[in-house]
Formats: sequence, C-alpha cells, structure tokens
Amino acid sequence: MQRNLYFLMLILPCLLSFSWGFFAHQSINRLAAYTLPSGMMRFYKNNILFITEHSVDPDKRRYADTSEAAKHFIDIDRYGTSPFDSIPLKWKDAAGKYGEQVLLENGIVPWQIERAYYSLTEAFRLRDSLRILRASADLGHYVSDAHVPLHTTANYNGQLTGQIGIHGFWESRLPELFHTEYDFVVGRAQYISDPLKAAWEIVKIAQNYTDSVLLIEARLSRSFPSGRRFTFSERNGRIERQYSEEYSKAYHTAMKGMVEKQMRSSILKTGSYWYSAWIDAGQPNLKNLAKAELTTEERLKQETIEGLYGKGAIIGRNEN
Repeated sequence: MQRNLYFLMLILPCLLSFSWGFFAHQSINRLAAYTLPSGMMRFYKNNILFITEHSVDPDKRRYADTSEAAKHFIDIDRYGTSPFDSIPLKWKDAAGKYGEQVLLENGIVPWQIERAYYSLTEAFRLRDSLRILRASADLGHYVSDAHVPLHTTANYNGQLTGQIGIHGFWESRLPELFHTEYDFVVGRAQYISDPLKAAWEIVKIAQNYTDSVLLIEARLSRSFPSGRRFTFSERNGRIERQYSEEYSKAYHTAMKGMVEKQMRSSILKTGSYWYSAWIDAGQPNLKNLAKAELTTEERLKQETIEGLYGKGAIIGRNEN
C-alpha cells in the first residue's frame, strides 16, 4: 500500500491538469518506468517528465497528421465472426489478403505496436537519448490503446447501440474517479520474444471484453433515471456534462475490476516492450547519454502540432 501511495504522489501533480483521455496514458507510461531493471530505470526516471508528458503525443498528432488515426485501433469485428482466425498476423500477408486500404480503414494498432517497437530498438542501438524517449513514449501509447476494449470494435463509441459517450466514460472518466483504489504494483518487466504476436494477444483479450463493456452499461442505464446518470461539473476550467459519480461507481463495480486489470496490464506490457527492445538492441549502456533536447526543427514541429491540437479540429473519427 505504501508503494502504491508513493507512485500516486509521483504521478498526480503532473497528470490532473491534462485534458480528456490523457490521464490513463500519462499514468501508464510513468508507472511503466518502475517495472524496468535498475540500469534502465535510472535512465527513465531521470527523464520521467518527458516520458509522462509525451505519452499523449500520438493523440495530439491526430489533429495534424492524416495517417495517425488508424494507428490507435483495430475494428477487428469487421473481419467476420471469427476474425482472429481470418486475418493474418503479419502486415504483408494481411495486406495481400485484404489490401492496404481496407487495413487502414479498419485500424492497424497491432502492426503499429510492432513498428514502434523496432523504432525503439533502433534508437537504443544508436544510443540516441531523444529518439529513445520519443519512441518509448509513442510505444507506450499504442500498447495502452490496444488494451481498451472499445479500440477493437466498429461500435467504438456506442454509436451503433445508442450509447454515445461510452468510449470516454470507460477509458477516461472511470480511471480519473477510481485510480486511487487500484493496485499499481505489477511486478518486473518481462522479455517479449515476438512483439507482433504479443500485440495481437493484447488486442484479443481487449476484444473479449467488448460485449461486457457495452451490455453492462446498457443494462445499468435502464435502471438509472437520466437525472441521476449525468451531472454538470467543472473540468479543465469549463462546465461539462459528465456521467455522475453515482452512475460511474455502479458501472465500475459491475465490471468487476476490468478497468484496473487493463491498466495494470498496460503498465506491465509497456515496460516489457521497452525492456525487450533494449535487450534486442544488445543491452546498450544508458549511463551518461546526452541530455534529450529538441532541435529547432523538432521544436517548431511540436509547436505546430500543439497549435492544431488547441484548435480542436481532429482528423479522423472522434471517439468522445
């Protein structure tokens, strides 16, 4: 319990001010650093603010980059009643069967995890501190997204079942309200011998929860009058309509620890992917790496993305 409180004291000051959907990503990347062996952990802890802050860069890029949206999800149910038996695991084979355009339309998160993994491995080989941190932050984001059940279905925001808003409810509202009840001591990072196979396993487990996420909320909503399901409260300096704490608690309880389980797995898997990339890169010494600093070009690019993000014009599907 003391370790949990210590972790929460570390993450809360940096996370509570961030906007919709950012809390869990920030928490997961930060806590994943504590799953690493001592040499790696020291490097990640020394750069913990970067890892935390930039964990949401992929979401911000969705406001500037037309190719970004597909990297965060996979509508696996678009591939038939037994999708995991139908779709080839490797990108080349899947593209040969369905065509790249179909894959992009339906989302590519397992393949994006693999690509991000190899980008991190190369960054470790080069001992490039900035590339290591950027690749780590991005990889943690995609690994975490693959753990969200509603990132694995065409009914990603309940829009097909009259449950619009359930996406943010599950991945944002519930972690923000109940994270203090979670056990974030997840153990040590483990070596992943097949990054792509592991990514597909993450997606498969998340997809198995999809029906429960939707059906439990649908059943619960019928027993709650609308006046008790929603509330208005200040959030990020604005008055917003949100699911009430009473309704959120009932939904959270009915799912029997699902959100906590997926957050815990996200933390361990993120750390394990980082650790495995380091192993595959030959276990380079991370001591005395040059301080990670953005070049002028990178800083200008980041400022452009931040500006577009601030305008709120998302490219691709909106899951809120």
